[in-house]
Amino acid sequence: MFNHIVIGTNDIDRARRFYDQVLGVLGVGGAMPHQAKSGHQRLFYRHDGGTLGIAQPINDEPATFANGGTIAFRCASPEQVHAFHDTAVAHGGVSIEEPPGLRVDSLGQFYLAYVRDPDGNKLCALHRVKTSP
Repeated sequence: MFNHIVIGTNDIDRARRFYDQVLGVLGVGGAMPHQAKSGHQRLFYRHDGGTLGIAQPINDEPATFANGGTIAFRCASPEQVHAFHDTAVAHGGVSIEEPPGLRVDSLGQFYLAYVRDPDGNKLCALHRVKTSP
C-alpha cells in the first residue's frame, strides 16, 4: 500500500546513527544521503519495496512527532522484535508502553515492542504470530 514514509528530525547525524543501527537489525542497508534543492539534508532507507525517509523540515521549523502516529516495522520473529527494541534503546531511543511481548486481541496475536526515536517518533516492532485455524 505504501511507497514511502518520511519523518522529520532536528539532528540528521543523530538520526543516521540511530536508524542505521535499528534498521540494520531488520536487514536494511545504511542510509542513502540526499540533499534537497533547498539544501536540507535527507536520509533514505530502502528495503523490501518500501522507503523510509528521515528529513530536515524544508520550512525550517522544528521537526515534531505525530501525536497518535506510529510507524510499524515487520519482524521475522519475537527475537528480532527484542533485538529491534534493545538496539533502539541502546542508541538513544526510549522504551514506551508495555515491555516487549505477546499481545492478543480481536485482530490476532502479535509480538510487539514500542519505542520512541531520539526525535520522539513512535516506532513499533511487530511479529504476527501464526495461529492454526
